[in-house]
Amino acid sequence: MQKVFANYASNQSEMPFALVQGEPLTVIPQDLYIPPDALLVFLEAFEGPLDLLLYMIKRQNLNVLNIPIAAITKQYMEYIHLMEHLELELAAEYLVMASMLAEIKSRMLLPRPTESQDEDDPRAELVRRLQEYEQFKQAAEDLDALDRLERDTYLTNIDIPKFKVKLNLPTVELNDLMSAFRDVVNRAEQFASHHVDREPLSVRERMVIVLDRVSADDFTSFNDFFNPAEGRMGVVVSFIAILELLKESLIELVQTEPYAPIYVKAKA
Repeated sequence: MQKVFANYASNQSEMPFALVQGEPLTVIPQDLYIPPDALLVFLEAFEGPLDLLLYMIKRQNLNVLNIPIAAITKQYMEYIHLMEHLELELAAEYLVMASMLAEIKSRMLLPRPTESQDEDDPRAELVRRLQEYEQFKQAAEDLDALDRLERDTYLTNIDIPKFKVKLNLPTVELNDLMSAFRDVVNRAEQFASHHVDREPLSVRERMVIVLDRVSADDFTSFNDFFNPAEGRMGVVVSFIAILELLKESLIELVQTEPYAPIYVKAKA
């Protein structure tokens, strides 16, 4: 089994680690010189001395209101020396902060007189600047986390094609229109209701009134049986009542000459 595996491994070509002008290289050249500073990796980048101080404080979970100036100053100076050793460009503001830390450290190391116990903390101005910078930095991070046009969201422009729609109107005949109207009328009749109302003026009642006002001995004027206040319906009912009484031969009409007044009397 080992012999078979060795034969298989010898037949496999070794993977090259680089390609130089199209030629694979599997062995590092002996005369290859790599300078010691050929590759530098600097992971942490800060936007200023306050950013560096805030990073150091948060990395050690320190209270920004009670900064250990000695420890922070030592770490800050180590970072300055590291930047100089790596030959990185050192901004002047980093040196200004270094001198400020040295001043604060010296002021805290000096003994305070008894009468000046209420003197302000030398770290107060630095704490104020750190707190203000932290607020602006957090606000900048919150704004950067929002969706940004052309970074997180993109606008889409869609050209809507123009469609030409031709509507073919149907041809309606007169018979079709009449048939549709007949269907509408039939459906409307299904919801119609019939109401029976009692007539306010009764012919029979008016016949009794006429009989009560006439007699067989006296003549009553025909116009006396009509009351204009009752309107057209009252006049018609009174006229029908008189015609019904004539039909039943209960009254009679008397006129002396053409176009003369008409009189009504009960039939003897």
